Amino acid sequence: MVVVTGREPDSRRPDGAMSSSDAEDDFLEPATPTATQAGHALPLLPQEFPEVVPLNIGGAHFTTRLSTLRRYEDTMLAAMFSGRHYIPTDAEGRYFIDRDGTHFGDVLNFLRSGDLPPRERVRAVYKEAQYYAIGPLLEQLENMQPLKGEKVRQAFLGLMPYYKDHLERIVEIARLRAVQRKARFAKLKVCVFKEEMPITPYECPLLNSLRFERSESDGQLFEHHCEVDVSFGPWEAVADVYDLLHCLVTDLSAQGLIVDHQCIGVCDKHLINHYYCKRPIYEFKITWWIFWELSEPCASGWSGDIIFLFWVACWRTRRMTFANHKVG
Repeated sequence: MVVVTGREPDSRRPDGAMSSSDAEDDFLEPATPTATQAGHALPLLPQEFPEVVPLNIGGAHFTTRLSTLRRYEDTMLAAMFSGRHYIPTDAEGRYFIDRDGTHFGDVLNFLRSGDLPPRERVRAVYKEAQYYAIGPLLEQLENMQPLKGEKVRQAFLGLMPYYKDHLERIVEIARLRAVQRKARFAKLKVCVFKEEMPITPYECPLLNSLRFERSESDGQLFEHHCEVDVSFGPWEAVADVYDLLHCLVTDLSAQGLIVDHQCIGVCDKHLINHYYCKRPIYEFKITWWIFWELSEPCASGWSGDIIFLFWVACWRTRRMTFANHKVG
């Protein structure tokens, strides 16, 4: 292949000049380096594997049969050990996969005999099954707790498409307030209401229904925004306010936050005639760190929180001693 440049062809002659063929040779595109040129030999495909396969999964060593890895055809492991792909080996000749191998043993146990992990490892093994694309394992794990219950919970939260956005808003408001006030916690008001319209003593919902018999024009009279930071509702399901509060605490705690909440009253805003807003308002306290997370072992081997508690106990003892001495 000749690279064409914008220069005029050189008309110089043999007296120290290059011919046109020599110039073309200088502009020839270099060939793709071979394995020998690159300094190492590339493996020949297809790659052959022994019947008993030694594995190194992120530093964890396993040994299994080749047929176990190929048990399900439409999986990543079956494709990797099909011979169509090159898998590097470590210094001991084990086939290396750059993945945390903490839960790979559970994956192998399923491929060997269909064994499933205990409940406390279901979520972690599910992530490994996703990575290795093991469909049968994914299906069985989804029918186990806590994943099965999580599917039910997500079906409820699906009634509120704004749930994740509002959850992130709670975290962001709490973070900004904690930073502004230089505090380890922040408080904010959250309104959680299930019914779409307020209830008065003069009406009750239809039987087996979560809505009230009002026209659309009547409903517009009750539209308002409570003076809170974030609102959740309304929704039409059997799950109540306490179920949504539990979801909020669960998802916030999953982010490493310490969450406390309590009901501090209702909106009680007058709407029209004898109608008042009775949406409950909750105060959420988001704590960003706690004392014992900051403590480190000191030279004596005692952690900082133990020393702090010991100091408080001594201070109280001295105070009580002084008070008794004063009374005596």
